[in-house]
Amino acid sequence: MKNFTAETQRRREEEINRDNMIDRDFIIYCSYPCLSCHPCKFSFSAPLRLCGLIFLFALTLQAQKLAVLVPEKNSQSVNYAEKLAVSLSAKLKILDASLSETAFRAENYENPFNLTTKDAQSIGAAIGCDYFLLVRAADQRRSTFGRPEFYESYAAVYVASARTGRLVVWKLSSFEAETAAQADQKLLASTVDASAEIYEKLKIAGRQELSEKPSPADIEELPDENSAEAKNFRPPLPYKRIKPEYTPLASLYFVEATVDIEIEVDAAGKLLKIEIVRWAGFGLDESVTDAIQKMQWRPASRNGKALPMRVLLRYNFKKIERD
Repeated sequence: MKNFTAETQRRREEEINRDNMIDRDFIIYCSYPCLSCHPCKFSFSAPLRLCGLIFLFALTLQAQKLAVLVPEKNSQSVNYAEKLAVSLSAKLKILDASLSETAFRAENYENPFNLTTKDAQSIGAAIGCDYFLLVRAADQRRSTFGRPEFYESYAAVYVASARTGRLVVWKLSSFEAETAAQADQKLLASTVDASAEIYEKLKIAGRQELSEKPSPADIEELPDENSAEAKNFRPPLPYKRIKPEYTPLASLYFVEATVDIEIEVDAAGKLLKIEIVRWAGFGLDESVTDAIQKMQWRPASRNGKALPMRVLLRYNFKKIERD
């Protein structure tokens, strides 16, 4: 009896040690609370790390709630949004359109295609979704030197994360034909491929959100002009300013938008982080990011001592008509 008890105790200790080794080796805490409102803990042994992450996120994305919204009500936008929602519903949970629209309209933003990340977070919270998708579609009559008249049917799709407010997907689909009806038909036929592309980009964006590291705790914000911190203070500045390009795509669609970008500059003048906090699409966000990355920065300082700083920069874009 004594030997049996000792053997049982030994096996229990081995099991406990093995479980502890697995827990120490790899632990994932789910960023999305379940219905019971407590964090879920998943443990994987080292050889299964990559598979575990992929499997966990695949399950998470399938459970995500997506709202499909049409801020500008025209037949092209409504029809495209409906077909796109049907295609996406095979992989994501699509929320009731009327309820989502009601919550969205209550926010009453002047330009829903040029939101700040805080605006987008507020919309996501009001709807109760994980992501929301904005659709803007229309027909345009165009002409070129070699082609006197034809029609273009296009759809711009914006997908924002309710958690971060970021524009995680932007896609423009455009088709040409001799008549507007033919162009519309081509555009609607493309929704299956568009939904597959959006889903794949959402998977990438979700992984990036889960793996994102927080900013260093010692990053300061710009002080108020009349505060004590503003005394003998010099903000970070580029040695040479570079003007972001108003992209040909934005020009083609007569886009007017503001892009806000938040940057973190360390005490050596190195860019630690760049984040778009008001997005616009049409390549304008990328244009601003590229310009910022090309600049060499002088760090902020107070009383002659360099310090890390977070600042907000704003760029306004508008097509200028030339006589």
